[in-house]
Amino acid sequence: MPDLDELQKNYAKYRIARAKEDLDVAHQLFENGNYRIANNRAYYSIFHALRAVLAFDNFDSSKHSGVIAEFRRKYIKENVFPVAMSKMIGSAFMIRNASDYDDMYIASKTETEEQLKNADYVYKKIDEYVSKKIAE
Repeated sequence: MPDLDELQKNYAKYRIARAKEDLDVAHQLFENGNYRIANNRAYYSIFHALRAVLAFDNFDSSKHSGVIAEFRRKYIKENVFPVAMSKMIGSAFMIRNASDYDDMYIASKTETEEQLKNADYVYKKIDEYVSKKIAE
């Protein structure tokens, strides 16, 4: 496999930093009782983490579903990351959509706690992967 170029590494670093920033904000929003918005930021933490990994493949998509599908195809299906992450990603995507677009959706504290737990897990796994790839 060819060496990663600096641009790929820089995109990965930038995107994983965005993921961490969104995750930190999600926790702050949760602590303030802003569950709907916390769900949004938890999802975006996951989304930017996925994009950090895909930077190594020079892949990006204007559609969230495209990013998710490519990550699942290349990294979940190939067992680079645990299969359980796929369900976490799907759940975050659905809840973010409901939180953002469904006027009658009310985010619960319990549901948001679960989303934050999942986002923490996904971020940790992907941050470890990205750090290792950058150091190679």
